[in-house]
Amino acid sequence: MIKWIQQLFSSSTIENKTDNMKKFLIVGLGNIGAEYVNTRHNIGFKVLDFFARKEGLSFETVKLGALAEYKFKGRTFFLLKPNTYMNLSGKAVKYWMDKENIPVENILVITDDLNLTFGAIRIRSKGSDGGHNGLKNINLVLNTNMYPRFRFGISDEFKKGKQVDYVLGEWTAEEEAKLPERYEMAAEIIKSFGTAGLELTMTSYNGK
Repeated sequence: MIKWIQQLFSSSTIENKTDNMKKFLIVGLGNIGAEYVNTRHNIGFKVLDFFARKEGLSFETVKLGALAEYKFKGRTFFLLKPNTYMNLSGKAVKYWMDKENIPVENILVITDDLNLTFGAIRIRSKGSDGGHNGLKNINLVLNTNMYPRFRFGISDEFKKGKQVDYVLGEWTAEEEAKLPERYEMAAEIIKSFGTAGLELTMTSYNGK
């Protein structure tokens, strides 16, 4: 009888772990407020907004952010736009990781990157914050930098001392015209991350 109960709990634990591995937290970094909507720093929000429109999803205001849920091929994707402002993004990430019991390897953080040319994509399994305040706070709160991130290049076409103005500035008309194609690829990357896995996604999309 005791052995049967132990087997039952063991089986239940395995099933729970399996279910958790099928859940993914996709975090788009950005700042809330109308003045930030079309800024380069808000590319994480814009990618998730595009994905939601494409898939017919709606964001719901929840604790520490806006959340949309997407089911695809047996997986559940939680799309999160933190409302904590960039510098406190980690608080929202940690809360929703814990609430949905999502392992750190199933998080994908989407962020802008000054070190990449406009529209360039770089997906990594870990890394430093690279001077990005959102990643810096996530690293601090999670106490690790061992989580996947999807960096979207915004280039560094700014004059000395103008980095903040550039990052919080709006896209040029030329950049705006090229963004839809990049958004389409970003949507593919999100799906690939949850279905094909990180390694294959990196192989398939890095450098495109």
